[in-house]
Amino acid sequence: MPLVTPLSPEHDLETKELAKFFNETLGFCPNSVLTMQRRPAISKAFINLNKAVMANEGRVTSALKRMIAWVSSNATGCRYCQAHAIRAAERYGAEQEQLDNIWKYRTHPAFSEAERAALDFSLAASQIPNAVDENIKNRLYEYWNEGEIVEMLGVISLFGYLNRWNDSMGTSIEDRAVESGEQYLGKHGWEKGKHV
Repeated sequence: MPLVTPLSPEHDLETKELAKFFNETLGFCPNSVLTMQRRPAISKAFINLNKAVMANEGRVTSALKRMIAWVSSNATGCRYCQAHAIRAAERYGAEQEQLDNIWKYRTHPAFSEAERAALDFSLAASQIPNAVDENIKNRLYEYWNEGEIVEMLGVISLFGYLNRWNDSMGTSIEDRAVESGEQYLGKHGWEKGKHV
């Protein structure tokens, strides 16, 4: 049972209009946003931040951004965000082999060295205490420019917010997110957990 019950999508019409963004990314408006709209300024600011962070300004693809989000969410243990991130990665064209082997990104041949550097950055930046060090920095600079690194950290930071929000809230997970979680993550032990 969630800490706070999501409101109807009709509750705040400005949030509803902005939330159309999620129809592309997930195929539905997430319950997290429907809960945030109890304070519409939060839901609207969050959606606008999400749109800015997920915009593509360089070579960091939409699929890679969602895989960065998955690694971050996996590091923090938020099952809700893990399922959402893998679903969005699929919807944004991540290769099937990458989706099936995201757990093994460090060694699986479906991932390039540039992608591994980005995903290792996500893992290090999502840990407490933070594990970003000179090695992570040097590997990032082998493949990515400073603007692209800012884009990546934007995703990691956005999901830091979402991981805390959804795990603390116990946000109820939507059926289509469950389907993606079970399809790509279930073989590694993913389950809904508290997000029923």
